[in-house]
Amino acid sequence: MNTVTFQGNVLHLEGAPVTCGQKAPDFTLSANDLSSRSLADYAGKVLVLVTVPSLDTPVCDMEVRRFNTEAAALSDKVRIVAVSCDLPFAQARWCGAAGVQAVETLSDHKEAAFGKAYGLLIRELRLLARAVLVVTPDGVLAHSEVVPEITHEPDYAAALAAVRKLV
Repeated sequence: MNTVTFQGNVLHLEGAPVTCGQKAPDFTLSANDLSSRSLADYAGKVLVLVTVPSLDTPVCDMEVRRFNTEAAALSDKVRIVAVSCDLPFAQARWCGAAGVQAVETLSDHKEAAFGKAYGLLIRELRLLARAVLVVTPDGVLAHSEVVPEITHEPDYAAALAAVRKLV
């Protein structure tokens, strides 16, 4: 079983980790208006999946705000989606308060099926591990970073370089 740490304490991830070169697993997530989104909704676009434990924590807040800023410099062929187990209502409130408009937030709160499919569900917390996944327009995983210590930020430069290679 894969693991990450939280302040040095080991946490276990459920599901099989995804690897570069494989087809991205399909998903159904809840948008802020409670409608459903799936991988097919982003077909033909470079999809950046940013998973965070909770938008209401300092590192997650900083990370999604950073991706929101970075989105302005990217092609309209790119979609950035932040996924957490936060309720859609909380995500909408957070986006409004943070002024985040270029990053879409989606919730895995119902069944945590996304977290399990991508090997990112933290068993002990029922939250998602911090990760950045870049999916090609035809649905293949091109970049994957699972941040080993969830209180740390991801490698923004590596993720953005992976995106720029695809547009």
